[in-house]
Amino acid sequence: MKIAVNKAHYPVTVLGPGKRIGIWLQGCRIQCKGCVSQDTWTSDAGHEMTVARLMSWCRDVAKDGVEGITISGGEPFDQPEALNALLDAIHFWREEAGITMDILCYSGYPLTTLQRKYRKLLSKIDALIPEPYIDAQPPELAWRGSANQPLVILTPLAQQKYAAWQDSPLENQEKRIQTMTDGKHIWYIGIPARGDMQALESLAESRGLRFEQVSWR
Repeated sequence: MKIAVNKAHYPVTVLGPGKRIGIWLQGCRIQCKGCVSQDTWTSDAGHEMTVARLMSWCRDVAKDGVEGITISGGEPFDQPEALNALLDAIHFWREEAGITMDILCYSGYPLTTLQRKYRKLLSKIDALIPEPYIDAQPPELAWRGSANQPLVILTPLAQQKYAAWQDSPLENQEKRIQTMTDGKHIWYIGIPARGDMQALESLAESRGLRFEQVSWR
């Protein structure tokens, strides 16, 4: 089974509790206004890899310990068959290795739509942050992009790990953004505040650095 992946990173510490693997899938039909990850919108066969290869990478990078996996995008539920294969592979891994890592998934679809169309997939996810991103509704709670997005607990494992965060104010989140670079590209992981990315562009330009391509416009 192939899955279209924009990027994967470890460790991620700003999208869920603890030290996590982050997987961003490629392709999104929702395309919310104001999205900062517009590079994940297009469906592109050039981003495809096998689920087996992705899981091999996950197992390799997590040798020092992993507390959870966060799946985002793009829109994970726009690849339902591939997402199902990925979730099955993660379940097999954590049961085989005896790891109590949780699975957190983001989606821009309404919760009612996901419950109606993808109940089987939801049964394999521990926690879910659904609903479309609304640029005019700044976030009030941790790990949310806009105020309309809830943190939905789906399993007893998530109840243990997420209950305290379900209504936790944004200021309780120690940090919101991680930065990584390979010398040519800069990636920002997390959920920036309104205007942060534009302010970053202006600051960079004032210091003689111009971004040739950005994901937020």
